[in-house]
Amino acid sequence: MKTDLPQSFRRLEYRPPVYTFDQVELDIALDPARTIVKSRIEVLPGKSFEPGAPLVLVGHDLEFVSLRINGEAHRHFELTPETLTIHSLPNEGKDKFIVEIICVCVPEKNTTLMGLYVSNGNFFTQCEAEGFRKITYFLDRPDVMARFKVTLRAREAECPVLLSNGNLINTEKLPNGWHSATWEDPFPKPSYLFALVAGKLECIEETITTSSGAKKLLQIWVEPHDLKKTRHAMDSLIASIHWDEKRFGLELDLERFMIVAVSDFNMGAMENKGLNIFNTKFVLAQPETATDADFANIESVVAHEYFHNWTGNRVTCQDWFQLSLKEGLTVFRDQEFSADQMGSESGRAVKRIEDVRLLRQLQFPEDAGPMAHPIRPDEYQEINNFYTVTVYEKGSEVVRMYQTLLGRDGFRKGMDLYFKRHDGQAVTCDDFLMAMADANGKDLTQFKNWYSQAGTPRVKVQEHYDAAKKQYQLTLTQSCAPSPGQPEKKPFHIPLKMRLITKANDQKEQLLELTQASQTWTFDNVEERPVLSINRNFSAPVNLDFEQSEADLLTQFSSDDDAFNRWEAGQKLAMQMILNNRLPDAQIIEAYRNILLDPNLDPAFKDLTLTLPAESYLYEQCTSVDPQKIFTARRAFRREIAKQLQLEWAALYQQMQTPGPFKSDGVDSGKRALKNLSLSMLLEAAPGVWAPMAANQYQIADNMTDRYAALAALVMHGAKQAKECLIDFYNRFASDALVIDKWFGLQSSRPPVDGLDSTLEEVKKLREHPAFKLNNPNRVRSVIHAFCANNPASFHQADGSGYEFWADSVLALDPINPQVAARLARALDRWRLFAQPYQDRMKAALERVSACQTLSPDVREVIGKALGN
Repeated sequence: MKTDLPQSFRRLEYRPPVYTFDQVELDIALDPARTIVKSRIEVLPGKSFEPGAPLVLVGHDLEFVSLRINGEAHRHFELTPETLTIHSLPNEGKDKFIVEIICVCVPEKNTTLMGLYVSNGNFFTQCEAEGFRKITYFLDRPDVMARFKVTLRAREAECPVLLSNGNLINTEKLPNGWHSATWEDPFPKPSYLFALVAGKLECIEETITTSSGAKKLLQIWVEPHDLKKTRHAMDSLIASIHWDEKRFGLELDLERFMIVAVSDFNMGAMENKGLNIFNTKFVLAQPETATDADFANIESVVAHEYFHNWTGNRVTCQDWFQLSLKEGLTVFRDQEFSADQMGSESGRAVKRIEDVRLLRQLQFPEDAGPMAHPIRPDEYQEINNFYTVTVYEKGSEVVRMYQTLLGRDGFRKGMDLYFKRHDGQAVTCDDFLMAMADANGKDLTQFKNWYSQAGTPRVKVQEHYDAAKKQYQLTLTQSCAPSPGQPEKKPFHIPLKMRLITKANDQKEQLLELTQASQTWTFDNVEERPVLSINRNFSAPVNLDFEQSEADLLTQFSSDDDAFNRWEAGQKLAMQMILNNRLPDAQIIEAYRNILLDPNLDPAFKDLTLTLPAESYLYEQCTSVDPQKIFTARRAFRREIAKQLQLEWAALYQQMQTPGPFKSDGVDSGKRALKNLSLSMLLEAAPGVWAPMAANQYQIADNMTDRYAALAALVMHGAKQAKECLIDFYNRFASDALVIDKWFGLQSSRPPVDGLDSTLEEVKKLREHPAFKLNNPNRVRSVIHAFCANNPASFHQADGSGYEFWADSVLALDPINPQVAARLARALDRWRLFAQPYQDRMKAALERVSACQTLSPDVREVIGKALGN
């Protein structure tokens, strides 16, 4: 095992660049086996410049060819596998000088999908966070912002399309069948926002008029056979542009804006200035091949990457410790956009519930484990490991709290001041906070603790009602458990919306600001003992320690005017019963029945309300997790609801049909969600009775939402029709990679059926399937991640077989794609939370991976932190 300690980077050790760049010109001759990159860089003294200091550039997996300074060959340099250090600079580097470098990279061998690589014969780049150094030697850091002019050259027959950032200023035919295109970006940007795309692609395009009257060209580039699947992405882009103008006064600043889709991509998408590169999963959609969830995700991700044009590109990060400055803020913006697109207050509530479910299922466990870190970490070893749900989702919640504290208008004032002060700059989270504070005249000093402290705060709720005085007293006490490197925590500034529910309905919603370890509020003239509705709309990302009676929870579940807390009460009731291994009693069943039959409730809200807390969230409520017991108790609880409400489910299945042409709007998608939940519950109650109806829906469906839901119901409940439908599904969609990802993912996610579990053996067979590719991140996520991260009951087997499969997979993936391997490695980082024998089996698997002497820094950091090294 390696004994050398990994290098750590610390926020407080940040130093401005010794040198900075002004104009950068790149000439790139594209060839899969030997791409030649020529760079011409105008270099200036930086903020920490000292005369005589060398210029240290970084480069990975590059073949160095030559170096020139001010047009002359330069030999005073040192070359290592990771750096090019240039000495003896003109006039000791005090004045501007020109550096010219020629180097070579090999895109076809780049399986990491970082830097320049080839996918299906086309060229793509991914430069965030540190991929540009795999293209050429550079100051590859976010606070070095330069203007780029890029000339791409390639064989026209192989790469008829040549794209880069900014505006197209020239094209040219070259000898020997080559051609070129020159792009110029008028805005300075860090190298992580550089992009190029070249290959055989076609586009759908639209011209729009922005609020200032300017004409803008929008293009979405895909492989020719996918062109018909781009309309929804284009509509989402147009809606995003207009929303950002209306909500924040931010206009598209380039002549054109382009999106390109690629099937080999480590992430969802990338906001490169003017040339966004997307995973095909978040661009391509048509009713026959994409579900309602796919349509919603495309709308959200397209919006997210477009919104980065201002929150991330025009104003970027000083260093990678500030990652949440752009990501948390932009997630908040895309969430607000998607909520507004729902078209109603009930639709906004559904979106809010979906976002909080994701936060609780993924981020709360991260906040309680060995990888816990603040949204602005103080230290990291491998920056790719910090593209986390904490930085994104919790970061978004922190931004939302500004809006809760300052109001919507106050938040807009803060955003306006932020752009006025920092447009074109690389800044910090503190700069954003100060803009919010200064614009509103509010002291947000204590709010900084959300940036510096890890962990999910716990707020204990104590209430007392004095009937004689008609006085209600509320005491809130906050705490936060120790996390790595932070044994003690200071009080957070926690905004909590609350309302007292009474029969008279005379109490208004109020905002409480919890800033001390413990605070008490007194409410007078309260005529009866109220039911407390607190943390309404999930106004703060906290855990509530609030011992409510089942009667109070039922009151909230039946009549709370805050849709989120109404849903929350139902979740809390279900959670308490499942963890106590209780089946739903008559009162709970009746409450569920009333929800289902209420004509005033949105179908999507009903669907969410009757969806039980996820197993991963239930784990977080336990001190020692037995995954099989939790799975069994949750399944029994669900089955009882299914049986007791079987008539209601059958009626809803018929009532929620959506005849006519497919529409992906909130109304129809909500109806389909409730219809398909009803179908699943019917199979839960009596699979032998209802499976033929599911099989019929599978066969006659005219859209993927209904077809896939029917297939999932058959597979998840072990119906005999499942096998035949799985074969038909594969044959029907064999040529569509994204649909086949669903086919793989469904089988890998199948939980145990009636105590029997053969899923692991099926997953091993799927890994050997001819359509499975270990070098394609989407396929890996659909098989290996789906099993290890999304199928806890099958993954967590007492014999440790699932953990052995996990270790095999991490070790196989790591040499190919360390980023994807590191994400998979996270599946066992909470091993200490589990009961025996699971805990020992997990630790053994972790130690087996740790013993590999060739682990990437990405995976080694995750495994080391999990083991406490």
